[in-house]
Amino acid sequence: MSNKGKEVAEGSSRGDDPHHHHHQQLPLSRYESQKRRDWNTFGQYLRNQRPPVALSQCSSNHVLEFLRYLDQFGKTKVHLQGCLFFGQSEPPGPCTCPLRQAWGSLDALIGRLRAAYEENGGLPETNPFASGAIRVYLREVRDSQAKARGIPYKKKKKKRSIIKPNGDTSSNLPMQ
Repeated sequence: MSNKGKEVAEGSSRGDDPHHHHHQQLPLSRYESQKRRDWNTFGQYLRNQRPPVALSQCSSNHVLEFLRYLDQFGKTKVHLQGCLFFGQSEPPGPCTCPLRQAWGSLDALIGRLRAAYEENGGLPETNPFASGAIRVYLREVRDSQAKARGIPYKKKKKKRSIIKPNGDTSSNLPMQ
């Protein structure tokens, strides 16, 4: 594990110390800042477990519990099966259905945590954020939210084309 990763994992702010500057650091991109914040938040979540969970002991179950914990802070209205507005993308009035984390937010969060895990010394083959259980959970959240909000989720198809020797592009049909 590099020192930088260790500092992030331990929440050290040594890099912010004005007396500790070997080289001028550029400000982090929005993505890098968010990734660091997410990583620190997840680390804090593990430390707050009773008993605390070491990162080396973290499994996909801990990640799933973390995602369910985050749901309470969500801002996306997800209608329950019995709600009058279930399946309506723009309901005409208020209801008592819960607010949840939006699928897109969870998907992006997992992507950032997956990258942060490996940047902080974790091995790709033991990455709990990359497990099949997490993919299944995200797919279920996506599908249930789409159904509850009446918004069909369609995977974007990748367009495939061939570049002919003269520079034209066309579909995958054989040349005549």
